[in-house]
Amino acid sequence: MNGAEKIAVSLPRGLAERARQAVRQGRAASVSAYVASALEQKMDLDELAVLLDDMLAETGGPMTPAERREADKVLGGRPGARRRT
Repeated sequence: MNGAEKIAVSLPRGLAERARQAVRQGRAASVSAYVASALEQKMDLDELAVLLDDMLAETGGPMTPAERREADKVLGGRPGARRRT
């Protein structure tokens, strides 16, 4: 990690073990790298959520239930799947 800053973070025991398991399985170079990757993904999702909120505000707000059903039909989505509200 270039330009890294060391911080202390407390994690639930199960999450910490899963991160160590990812390292053992070669899915991450270290627990720090695994956590950093997860934080980057979370930040990307947060930025997308803000973008979606901005787009919805510009286009008249969230879709109606009828618009959602039509979008699911056209896009092949699963009706009732988890959605942002």
